[in-house]
Amino acid sequence: MSIRKILTVGNTQLREKSQEISTITEDIKALCADMVETMQAANGLGLAAPQIGILQKVVIIDFGYLEHDQLVEKGEKGEDDDFETNPVALINPTIVSIEGNPYTMEEGCLSIPHYRANVSRPSVVTCQYTTLDGTEVVKIFQNLGASAIQHELDHLNGILFIDHIGRLKRNSALRTVKRFLATVEQNGSEYERRLYGNA
Repeated sequence: MSIRKILTVGNTQLREKSQEISTITEDIKALCADMVETMQAANGLGLAAPQIGILQKVVIIDFGYLEHDQLVEKGEKGEDDDFETNPVALINPTIVSIEGNPYTMEEGCLSIPHYRANVSRPSVVTCQYTTLDGTEVVKIFQNLGASAIQHELDHLNGILFIDHIGRLKRNSALRTVKRFLATVEQNGSEYERRLYGNA
């Protein structure tokens, strides 16, 4: 496994559409392992392959984080309680249905570091995908999970979360990322330099 460089907003590859994966090969499994390590190094909830320059339909989402969030919402656990990570690879994911009232949450993106903004999305989505062992899955996601799925699948279609907010906020996001990248080599943490640096 290895940490990959994360592409940031402004890179044209983030605006391209990804291709379906016809066969789950050992290379795809190795890619997913690298994506997990990269996502965890960046403290992310999810990561799509285009974010590391691979235009294939695969995303990683930490189901452990989503499950913990649902428990917190129900009052079954404290927000400070530990939770176990459970990164899952979704191969060729597609949304088969969308419903529910709009759910608004503050979103961030590893390709738009140090910027967050509120985004409203449908609160319930049904997603179909294939696991790394070839199992076909249909799963319903709600609230944070629904937002996370829609956010990551947007990446597969060349869409970023800032496309869902106003022009002034988008311009603010671009300025924030530009400032971050200008200083990451000198002032960034070790992981920020590995994830976003020029080396």
